[in-house]
Amino acid sequence: MAIDPSARVAKGASVAADAVIGPFCIVDENVTIGSGARLVGHVYVTGHTTIGDGTVIYPFASLGTPPQSVNYRGGPTRLTIGARCEIREHVTMNTGTEDGGGHTSVGDDCLFMVGSHVGHDSHVGTNVTLANGTMLGGHVEVGDYCFFGGGVKVHQFTRIGEGVMVAGGAGIGADVVPFGFVYGYRGIIAGLNVVGMKRRGYTRSDLRRVRQVYDELLDGEGAFKDRVSRISTQYADDPLIGRLVTFIRSGANRPLMKSGKDGKVDSDTGP
Repeated sequence: MAIDPSARVAKGASVAADAVIGPFCIVDENVTIGSGARLVGHVYVTGHTTIGDGTVIYPFASLGTPPQSVNYRGGPTRLTIGARCEIREHVTMNTGTEDGGGHTSVGDDCLFMVGSHVGHDSHVGTNVTLANGTMLGGHVEVGDYCFFGGGVKVHQFTRIGEGVMVAGGAGIGADVVPFGFVYGYRGIIAGLNVVGMKRRGYTRSDLRRVRQVYDELLDGEGAFKDRVSRISTQYADDPLIGRLVTFIRSGANRPLMKSGKDGKVDSDTGP
């Protein structure tokens, strides 16, 4: 391993032989640093924190510090960060709380831009991007392949489905159905994340079906539970639509973000 003489690595820390610990980094005793990981310099990693293979962490990031919660009682809660993540300057991530499962987790291949934050007991999927200044409150769940623009604010206990794109500056206080495009200060579903879906290889037919389901789910006639049942029956053999239905039903009675009433715009057309 390559450890700069100015760095401080506690005796109990587990650091892979090919990891790089740059100048003035601090790695505490319960930290695990994976193969090929690199702490560029001035990085602070503490708590029961695991850094995945190949992850790169830039100066002044602070990872594994205690949760910002009045209910935390000082227990050995954890933070797990996956492989090949890029964590830029001034990013902060907290460990979990005893009452929230005790674990904050981040998947593989994620990008956290300058000043973004992952709160306690949050769970972030794979291939997720948080742009500068985006904040996830405690107990937030983020699906795979989500993209958050700069300065997004996500309220605690909120769920974000897979493939969601959130425009910069938006506020999210309700669950977002998979593949949505969220826009506006108070957060509305303005259409589909067409850009993200195309990049993942979804076809025009896929986009058409998801748009039809969105229109029925969010703006259709009758009670919401009845709309969900109709879609579940109509698309019983469609795994893509099934993921949307599963997301909604797994949220029990949690509120879902509403659609805009002044016309929808997809993520490839702009507002």
